[in-house]
Amino acid sequence: MDMLRYQNFTIGQAWIPEYGCSDNEEEFEFLVKYSPLHNVKCPQSHDDHYPAMLLMTADHDDRVVPSHSLKFIAQLYYEFRNVDVARKPIIIRVEVRAGHGFGKPTSKIIEGKHGVLKQNADGSPE
Repeated sequence: MDMLRYQNFTIGQAWIPEYGCSDNEEEFEFLVKYSPLHNVKCPQSHDDHYPAMLLMTADHDDRVVPSHSLKFIAQLYYEFRNVDVARKPIIIRVEVRAGHGFGKPTSKIIEGKHGVLKQNADGSPE
């Protein structure tokens, strides 16, 4: 979600040929236009709002480091801090002792799916 710094974490360097690198001025100008973290905008009216969100990450993910999700949700909360227009829930779920999906115990898979289904059904995190 942080397309300007992704290359500084874990295997992010391997993605430079696909996404580009913010160290290059021309590629920076392209990346900043679609980087989710850098394009969060505060809703201005009831018609201009974000959907309900459930961000999911894992504390041992070495492919997509959790800091991307944590920074993104922090930016959302920061932008919306003084907004009085109606908002839908914005929630983050951090799996503990889990990685990028491989080797995850069945109990964690079931628990994660339950959380997603519950969020979709009634908008609550649990």
